[in-house]
Amino acid sequence: MNQQPSPARILAYDHIGIRVSNKQQAMAFYQALGFVESASFPLFEANEMLSADGVRINLIFNGTRTPNAHNALLDAPVKLPGMTHPAFIVDDLQALEAWLGEHGIVITEGPHHIGPRRVALFIRDPDGNVLEFNQLVDGEAQ
Repeated sequence: MNQQPSPARILAYDHIGIRVSNKQQAMAFYQALGFVESASFPLFEANEMLSADGVRINLIFNGTRTPNAHNALLDAPVKLPGMTHPAFIVDDLQALEAWLGEHGIVITEGPHHIGPRRVALFIRDPDGNVLEFNQLVDGEAQ
């Protein structure tokens, strides 16, 4: 595929859409993580949520509930193409880890180094959507 690159520059990353099955449960979960609803789009069954530092997500409220929060992209033996998770940068991963434990939110992986520039941990929302949280560090790959 020998094509010219797009003439439009990509200036920033705006948001990720996260499909959920229960609006109230999802809103409570993401609000606890520090997001607040900044806009509602009833026609699109979605909203926009912002963190205090301007990180944006959209919740999409038309998901079908699956048993045991089965994630079709990550939990099935056949790995389908698709977006597997957003990754957020935090300023204090240890504080987040302690807070998650206090609130009964299971850490499904980590914390551990991923390459030379980050320590990461992973959780899942009530629908099984994976969320990665990173603290950026200087150092060698582990």
